[in-house]
Amino acid sequence: MWYLRAVRSLLIAFVVTSACRSTPPAPASPPPAPARPAASDAPAAPTVTPDASAPPTAPERLTVEIVARHPHDAEAFTQGLEFDGARLIESTGLYGRSSLREVTLTTGAVTRQHYVPRAHFAEGITVFHGRVYQLTYQTHRCFVYDAVSFAPLREFDLPGEGWGLTHDDRHLILSDGTSELRILDPETFREVRRVPVRDGDRAIDMLNELELIDGAVWANVWQTDRIVRIDPTTGRVTAWIDASPLRREITVDENEGVLNGIAWDAANHRLYLTGKLWPTLFEVRVRPAG
Repeated sequence: MWYLRAVRSLLIAFVVTSACRSTPPAPASPPPAPARPAASDAPAAPTVTPDASAPPTAPERLTVEIVARHPHDAEAFTQGLEFDGARLIESTGLYGRSSLREVTLTTGAVTRQHYVPRAHFAEGITVFHGRVYQLTYQTHRCFVYDAVSFAPLREFDLPGEGWGLTHDDRHLILSDGTSELRILDPETFREVRRVPVRDGDRAIDMLNELELIDGAVWANVWQTDRIVRIDPTTGRVTAWIDASPLRREITVDENEGVLNGIAWDAANHRLYLTGKLWPTLFEVRVRPAG
């Protein structure tokens, strides 16, 4: 029947034309950004995220040259080193040998010493508001002492490992071997925030002994002869310092006797470096590499 075939042809043409002109479905909307946690008196410690819109700046490449050499106790497994005014304070590690000591810069003589209980492996120190804070490696304690007498004052629980310690005007700054710096309240030891440390897109871990110098955090990188300079606000690495010129004068086994000890004499603008079991404390000057 010719008219039925005609009707069917018209229906097919209508369907094809409609399909060609129909609007394709809109893509699914992206999921909404997670809501920020409501502010509270005791927020979970946030992690600082560097501003990705800021243009990347390549870190400076620096090295050290030796200005002077001073004796250093070759039995001292140096874990922390810091000036308190003109006094040089050192933390030494190892189980059964850990201590807090005051050292004479020019002779290396120990003039005051407090032994840490044998169950603890002492780590980094910092002197803040008349107190010495001393970390332990894996026993989750931070000891607090009077900065002059070394008399014990209190203890804090320390979640995780303790490696290096320094401070700014308000907070303690702790390293734990990861690629993050932990910012802590010095009165409660509560974690305020974390700062990821990055060189470009690369996380920098094994951050060990710390020192704050002119607003930047300097950190030994464990088992290397390198130090990183870090912007403590953003976590960006702003310089790599090659300290290998010191290694050439040290005969201690490299696996044990690693570079670990940064002390900044702010009053005289002098920088000192040493290592675990090193017989020498070096005064150094930093200059561009090459």
